[in-house]
Amino acid sequence: MPQIFSLRTNWNAIFGACPVENALCSFGHAELLLAALVSCMMSFRDVCLSLVLCLPPTTPWGWRRWFLTLFPLNDPGSLRSRRGSSSCKETAQKDQNETAEDQSLSAAMPGPEHQPSQALTKPAFSEPQACALVESMFGLKVAKIQPLPSYDDQNFHVHVPRAPSATGGLSEYVLKVNNSESSKNADLVEVQSCAMMFLKAEGFPTATVHPTKGGNLASLMSIDSGSNTQSYLVRLFTYLPGRPIAQVPVTTKLLYEVGKLAAQMDRTLEKFHHPKISSLQRGDFIWNLRNVPLLEKYSSALGQTPNREMVDQVLKRFKDEIVPKLSSFRECINHGDLNGYNLLVEPSSEASGDAEYRVSGVLDFEDMSRGCYVFELAIAIMYMMIESEGNLAAGGHVLAGFESVVPLTAEERSALFLLVSGRFAQSLVMSAYTCQLYPENKDYLTITAKTGWKHLQKLLDAGQKAVEEIWFETSKSYTQP
Repeated sequence: MPQIFSLRTNWNAIFGACPVENALCSFGHAELLLAALVSCMMSFRDVCLSLVLCLPPTTPWGWRRWFLTLFPLNDPGSLRSRRGSSSCKETAQKDQNETAEDQSLSAAMPGPEHQPSQALTKPAFSEPQACALVESMFGLKVAKIQPLPSYDDQNFHVHVPRAPSATGGLSEYVLKVNNSESSKNADLVEVQSCAMMFLKAEGFPTATVHPTKGGNLASLMSIDSGSNTQSYLVRLFTYLPGRPIAQVPVTTKLLYEVGKLAAQMDRTLEKFHHPKISSLQRGDFIWNLRNVPLLEKYSSALGQTPNREMVDQVLKRFKDEIVPKLSSFRECINHGDLNGYNLLVEPSSEASGDAEYRVSGVLDFEDMSRGCYVFELAIAIMYMMIESEGNLAAGGHVLAGFESVVPLTAEERSALFLLVSGRFAQSLVMSAYTCQLYPENKDYLTITAKTGWKHLQKLLDAGQKAVEEIWFETSKSYTQP
């Protein structure tokens, strides 16, 4: 298949350093096409494919659809065609019929190590390019598209007209383009996608994957930037309505529900099976809580500051007190990132008086990995503390919800304080480090850091004994008559 974006470099050679979009605004389509053909000796089809993906937002939609009709983009790197695996629907059906003995999670060997952030390239698709991908790969006509904030992937909110048989209005999706490093592990992406659909079938409010026109879960797009070629996995998810927890008042009832949901998801995922499930053994994946000591590689991003001293304190205690206990924690599959923007809520129908919300959506399974029950709880407590303005008691309400499904062992309880502290360190250190790589994305990358440092300081100042007393007494109050 020709490199779809190869014309970008050639146009820059013709018109200088000006962006393609600006060049298109300055020259007519016919002149651009002729210049590209003469200068680059590209086929008419290659030029059209490149042109349609780079058309400016002002270009009438008819042009894009005309090009795509004549020269449809191929679907070269689908997960099925690359590995001969079945679709998620087929896999999920197979999994439901398998017994627990068929696929042993604990027997899986570690997969490829997670590469640090400096090794990846964040996608930079324009809105017209994203529209072209949706129309060609998924067969949907785009009425409206908007970029969504993201950490190291790229997301778009996509609106498409409903089918004629349905009522009026628009259907909504999320187009997700994985970063270059995640896109190398197609097995992991497939397992994550299938896990989402499995949870949906089990009654959880997760998105589902909209298949490509070929019936695949994802497609691999190769982009020639001149000096090298980057490949990105592209998927389309159903859009989940609701508001992030970070944007609503957080009540004790909602905190309890978050804890309960976290435990229920992990417990339900014990039944999830997939031929590539070993890909969830992610080795040195920096966001897995067992890998908190690896933050030493990145903590220099903090400089010689009091914040660095706090992190060093957490890392030392983690290595001394948590690492020796890791083998005693009960293992499971973790979502791994239940933060205030990955949990959506809607007003509860039971609400009376003060506003009350219920969880209506769980987003972003990119950090899913093989972990431990207490990891999921610690992550949820850390992020809900931030959404509760540092209220230490918030952790107790999350703990109560979690233990209503999965009671902790004595070893897990004794580790909870340092695991929560370790998650604070992970989020804050990697935020600072990633900001150095992508300063243009600073506003999104520093969401946690805006208040996270003071919350970590408050946690450490209070001390483990006092914090545990607050958490455990708050949790205990739920079981008292």
